[in-house]
Amino acid sequence: MGRPGYLTLPIFSVLAAIGYVYYTTVFVAVARWLGLATAAGAANAVAFTALAATCVATYAVAVCRDPGRVPPSFQPDVEDVGSPLQEIKRKGGDLRYCQKCGQYKPPRAHHCRVCKRCVLKMDHHCIWINNCVGHKNYKIFFIFVLYAVIACFYAMILIIGSAMYRVPVDEQSSNDSSRTSIVSALGDHWESGVSFE
Repeated sequence: MGRPGYLTLPIFSVLAAIGYVYYTTVFVAVARWLGLATAAGAANAVAFTALAATCVATYAVAVCRDPGRVPPSFQPDVEDVGSPLQEIKRKGGDLRYCQKCGQYKPPRAHHCRVCKRCVLKMDHHCIWINNCVGHKNYKIFFIFVLYAVIACFYAMILIIGSAMYRVPVDEQSSNDSSRTSIVSALGDHWESGVSFE
């Protein structure tokens, strides 16, 4: 794994998947079903473009944002009223200490073996963002996942609508290879009568 923020194969795969779904949804499904020149087609294309752009933007922030590292000067204050003693101390009564970093750890901080550091409120290390999900990037990671799920449902509705739409025989053209290939990929080539030529 590369350092957080660097382009790795999983990050490239996510970006390629977003690009493929975007192209398939806007330039194939919407264009075939509603037409990009119609008001409904243009509105759906603009809405899906905005949703895809939001996915890419939140994904980029989740990849690049530091998840929150434990400050090197952290010293737990056992007298602190806001931190119950059982959170600061381990079961044996010792303060939580990271053997790999050589420093004390606050509650819910964990050492990531991939990033080679302790992360505040670490949830997990995600290979798809090549970064830990922690205190400072948890919210943006959750927002990215939420927008990605919404975009998937929206794309599914548009693609199913396009697959169910029948193109009249007189409007089909034999040189529309992009339309033919995607309809075939959707498993709809027998329904619409499009053949490979």
